[in-house]
Amino acid sequence: MSALICFHTDPSQARPGRHERGVALVITLLLLLLLTAISVAMVMATSTDLLIGGYYRNQRGAFYAADSGVTIVRQEMTNLLLAQAPATFTAGTQPLPASAAANVQSALLSRYGSFTDLNQGLAADSWPLSFRVLNFTMTPVSSPPQPVVTTVDASGNPTGYQYTYNYTVSAEGRSRVGEAARVDEVGTLIVNATVSPAAPSQVSFANWGFFVDQQTVCAGSYLVPGTISGPVHTNGGWTFGTTGAYIFTDPVSQSNSRFGFQFSSSNCGCRQSSSPPVSCRNQTINPTFQSGYTVAAPTVNLPDNDFSQKRAVLDGLGTDTSPVSPSEMAAKLKRADGTAYPPSGATGVYLPYTVDPVTGAKVFSGGGIYVEGNASVVLTPVGTSGQRFLITQGTVTTTITIDPVTNTTTVSEGSVNTVIQGVPMDLMSVPPRPASMLYVQGSITSLRGPAQGQPAIQDGAAITITASSNVRITGDLIYKTQPVTKTANDPCCPGTPPGTPIPGNHNGQVLGIFTATGDIQLDNQQPLAVLEIDASLATISDGGTGGLVNVGARIETLNIVGGRIQNRIKNINSATRNVFYDRRFGTGFAPPWFPSTTISPPGVFTAKLTPTTQRLRWVHMNAQ
Repeated sequence: MSALICFHTDPSQARPGRHERGVALVITLLLLLLLTAISVAMVMATSTDLLIGGYYRNQRGAFYAADSGVTIVRQEMTNLLLAQAPATFTAGTQPLPASAAANVQSALLSRYGSFTDLNQGLAADSWPLSFRVLNFTMTPVSSPPQPVVTTVDASGNPTGYQYTYNYTVSAEGRSRVGEAARVDEVGTLIVNATVSPAAPSQVSFANWGFFVDQQTVCAGSYLVPGTISGPVHTNGGWTFGTTGAYIFTDPVSQSNSRFGFQFSSSNCGCRQSSSPPVSCRNQTINPTFQSGYTVAAPTVNLPDNDFSQKRAVLDGLGTDTSPVSPSEMAAKLKRADGTAYPPSGATGVYLPYTVDPVTGAKVFSGGGIYVEGNASVVLTPVGTSGQRFLITQGTVTTTITIDPVTNTTTVSEGSVNTVIQGVPMDLMSVPPRPASMLYVQGSITSLRGPAQGQPAIQDGAAITITASSNVRITGDLIYKTQPVTKTANDPCCPGTPPGTPIPGNHNGQVLGIFTATGDIQLDNQQPLAVLEIDASLATISDGGTGGLVNVGARIETLNIVGGRIQNRIKNINSATRNVFYDRRFGTGFAPPWFPSTTISPPGVFTAKLTPTTQRLRWVHMNAQ
């Protein structure tokens, strides 16, 4: 019998989660709300931090820009002040001009008065900053008056100065978003100047328009009247006469303390005075010194010999002044056919070049041409860039053509024709330049151009011709392109004197002629009694007796475009003599390896300036 079992179920307990339905959703929503609140709080906090950081960065950037501006101005102030000191100055003047501080103030306010970008030269993503100067003042202190002499020499001449300047600078810095900051600084700039005589400098004798070593005051002769251009000096003293006017366009100096004044009246004779004019019996001698004169000037040292010129042929330097040995010459010099210079020497034309033992290629290795024995020389320009030397010794003629454009030196002698790579070089020039030294061990019996009135010196050709004895000029030596004027008020240059450089005509063409032991002899063998020499002429050495002298027929007109440097004045037997100083020589330009001297300019000084900045007050105005 089966039993029926029945279960009773309480409806209230049948579904236990009925009243808890939706709690999970509420909790989820509450958690989501909490996370949202936290996120919003984090975003707000981060944004605030970013804003605060950005503001701080912009403000600090503006501050750094202002501070950098102050530093820049302080350094520029020092640089601009020191830049006003001249390289040299004369006795009685000071290293810095009285207007120096005012000049600096004006320059800085003009340069930095508007905003200046500090990002120049930096990466493109660099934080952009700029600054400007709101105010800048710079004044020398008033007490004691500036400058203060700090040291003197035995004669009481100042050897040291101290300058003290007060300065104030106010700079505003600006960041990318316009944040601004201001920095003010007050300080003192002290400059100590140590004064010393200007260092001796090497000066080419071409710098003088007229130089005479031996000239005795009131010795019975006097300087030929006329207009003399270019700097003039004698290691003796000048004597002037009454037969004409004297006009010196450039500074005149002499080592004697007095000039001589030679009067025609025997009762007056020759008077001496350090200050013209001088008068006697209704006669007055009054030279015109357009650029002033100096008496009792230091003696100019003369070169001992021409060893430098001889060595320049071998090495292109010419810095060694010792005698050149035959063995040195034998190691460097060869004839056109490759024959080396013999140890005992032999008549002929030699050049410094090397020969590659494998290829046989010839390469020029020195500064010019060496000629053993007397020779005649004809100079001729070839084409647009070549310079030809035609050298004759007896029945042998050697033709040398130097062309810097093709960089070749071509030598022809009899049946031999040799092409050498390279050209003579002046290695002392900066930068090195093509230049030629023609050195003749003996006399140059004839030196001329191709014909009267025709050019002899190519554009760009820099040449010095030196002989161990006499140099005889028998015809015109003219530049292909005339570099300076030969008349006053030339159409090229109205209102200028002769010797003025012609614009566009300075092509580097230059000729120097030098002998240490002989004369430069004039022997005009041209159809017309007119002779032109475009060159600086030097017959000079320590104890020498050389001069410019006419050994031929009288010259009606002698034109020299360059200058004259002589041991002694000699008779040039010319009706009209014009010497036009080549004013290119006054700018450091000169014939290559021309004789030079060391000059210590009297009364000229240099100063070493040492600046010190003392910052007395520095204020970040935004932090006040």
